[in-house]
Amino acid sequence: MKKVAIGCDPNAAELKHVLKKHLEEMGYPTEDYGSEDSVYANVAFAVAEAVARGKHDRGVLLCGTGIGVCIAANKVAGAYAALCSDPYSTERSRKSNNANIMTMGSQVVGPELAKTLLTIWMKSEYVPGGRSEPKVQRICDYARDHQK
Repeated sequence: MKKVAIGCDPNAAELKHVLKKHLEEMGYPTEDYGSEDSVYANVAFAVAEAVARGKHDRGVLLCGTGIGVCIAANKVAGAYAALCSDPYSTERSRKSNNANIMTMGSQVVGPELAKTLLTIWMKSEYVPGGRSEPKVQRICDYARDHQK
């Protein structure tokens, strides 16, 4: 069973509660990393570090647009965050890019679409050996070779 870390800034607290409940209804255990810190990078780093260390299989991060938490999470080695706002890109972020963190914007995506996207993302799996593998491997190799 996939364990999911979830966190957000205060702008997205309401959507976080909706998505946390949705994850739990789908049977995924969650750990809430909060929504009180107005500096969204802090929660993004905490979730991304937990996912990168393997404490959680996946992470969900939210802010007003989803952009800030995505940029912050991608600064953590081993974290691969993707901004999700439509069904096709959401599915491909997992199947083609092996993203382990999804980000969304509470001021961009409404609750029903967010639940739909989260369902798609959680049910999508990366399949090694496909035509995307060399591309994903190049990203991983670059990240490993350029860690400080």
